[in-house]
Amino acid sequence: MAIVDGGLAEVSAQASERPKRVIQWMVRYVRCVRAIDFLSVCVASLLAFVLRFSDTPDEASNPYAALSIALPFLWILALTASGAYEPRLFGVGWEELRRVGNAGFALTATVAIVAYATKVEVARGYVVMALPLATGLDLLGRYWLRKRLHRRRWRGSCMRRVVAVGHRAAIGDLIRLLREKRYHGMNIVAVCLPEKWADEDGGARFVQGVPVLGDFSQIAQLVHAIDADSVAVLACPEMDGIALRRLAWQIERDDIELVVAPALMDVAGPRISVRPVAGLPLLHVDHPQLTGGRQLAKSLFDKVAASIMLVLLAPLFAVTAVAVRATSRGPALFRQARVGKDGKEFVVLKFRTMVEDAEALKIGLAERNERDGVLFKIKRDPRVTGVGGWLRRYSLDELPQLINVLRGDMSMVGPRPPLAEEVAQYGDDVRRRLVVRPGMTGLWQVNGRSDLSWEESVRLDLRYVENWSLALDLLILWRTVSAVLYGSGAY
Repeated sequence: MAIVDGGLAEVSAQASERPKRVIQWMVRYVRCVRAIDFLSVCVASLLAFVLRFSDTPDEASNPYAALSIALPFLWILALTASGAYEPRLFGVGWEELRRVGNAGFALTATVAIVAYATKVEVARGYVVMALPLATGLDLLGRYWLRKRLHRRRWRGSCMRRVVAVGHRAAIGDLIRLLREKRYHGMNIVAVCLPEKWADEDGGARFVQGVPVLGDFSQIAQLVHAIDADSVAVLACPEMDGIALRRLAWQIERDDIELVVAPALMDVAGPRISVRPVAGLPLLHVDHPQLTGGRQLAKSLFDKVAASIMLVLLAPLFAVTAVAVRATSRGPALFRQARVGKDGKEFVVLKFRTMVEDAEALKIGLAERNERDGVLFKIKRDPRVTGVGGWLRRYSLDELPQLINVLRGDMSMVGPRPPLAEEVAQYGDDVRRRLVVRPGMTGLWQVNGRSDLSWEESVRLDLRYVENWSLALDLLILWRTVSAVLYGSGAY
């Protein structure tokens, strides 16, 4: 099959004049990472030395002064050994930060073991201060650098040029997702479809505005011609194991990244592992742990966190209740039946944000519904009071749900608690979100809130159910803080 209207020849000529932007930004980024690593340990070791040996004679502190000078270099070696400088880790995921933590633990253990083996007396106060502080400062520094990278990617720089391989519909979904979440740093610049692509949709030469420049037999040629950095292969029967292996051989000499999306949707993390069986690398998928010790730990965490927050936020509860009662007629708390785990109904508590007869007025506003699916949302809902709009913007109306968490009806993190009328319209797949307790916050809260479509909110809830972990809960709670402070997507 010939490449579309000589399009590959044209982009090939342009690629010969294009500078290696991705390589340049990656080199600069690695330099910044190393500088942050080095400075973090310099600050930590200097601070630990001053605090520990400010009143110690020079003869006793001199060895630790030398250790303080050597520690930044040892730290860089430890990070290198832990793989914390692998470019694929930069920008997304928590593996980069986990490896920094591993390096800190490993270096602390190494110092302790060496001191014990050589019978050298080491000031434990110095080690306890220097290495954990260095790890903490480095984690903060790398996190700040990552957020800075995300901002640049939203502006269109520091992106990887990607060739997408697969079927038209799957590639279209991937393009839309990566455009919505540009911080991933993947910009699809060309598409390769199966040979029958010309017969689909009348031979359309674009997928979501991205040009189709070839078929599966021309992937390697296209990658080199347009100076791409990555090839993303989506699940399709034409790209089997043999074809993937041959493609990997063709692009490995130029160190082109090859990423393969399995047919599994929204299943990730510890549930997936690759295990060789009879020489074949099989992808094993564990079932989500919806019962047992991990759920017990989640329930304990929920109740402890809710109890602490109720005590700390008691003054805010009182002020908010007074403001609601003083500005509109009706009770301060709004009670509504919602559907919880296993389809059991419970009464959710919220600060009232609408006029007292809001439910009766809802029928007359049905034509103004701005959401798809089964949700009812209006950006400028006339039923919302002045104080209510402010409470909704910063999610303060949700705070009484801490009582629901304490009762065991809800969790701190989970799917959105639906109404019974919404559940009545659920399909079999959507009912999967009812196997866990609904949450005060969730993936829907930190990924757009009310701006999400019905399909997207369902997808996020199902992703949470399939990939739940306490670490994910903590991450969502952390991201909820910034989502609430910015007040985006709330109405």
